[in-house]
Amino acid sequence: MIGTEAFDRFVSENRWAVITTVRKSGQPSSSVVAYAREGDTLVVSTTAPTLKVKTLENDPRVTITVFNDAAPFNFVTVEGRCEIEREGLEHATHLVFENIKGSGFTEPEDLPAWLEAQRRVILRIQAERVSGVIR
Repeated sequence: MIGTEAFDRFVSENRWAVITTVRKSGQPSSSVVAYAREGDTLVVSTTAPTLKVKTLENDPRVTITVFNDAAPFNFVTVEGRCEIEREGLEHATHLVFENIKGSGFTEPEDLPAWLEAQRRVILRIQAERVSGVIR
């Protein structure tokens, strides 16, 4: 479970989040990402050359804030550590595409070739602290 039952359910019901990593200077860096759950782990598919990957290679601390897209704009923030996976990405990537189904993004027919061409990695985030506001 990720946090309380209400937080856990909210994370399962949504698909977009803001991920924040820490630059070498200590300055935070944030971007919007799609995510999925794999058990009590959050997974994000991204390209290897992104700033978020570079910052996580130096400092695995991460915060990911899941939000809904309608009022009252609830959110759940998961603080934790991230592992970067570079192999065996198909299953986690498929979970992300399943979670964003209906949003205009579709899973490529040849997922392994797409992963290689895009230089994708999976960010696997383990929750250490969970907070948020559910109204």
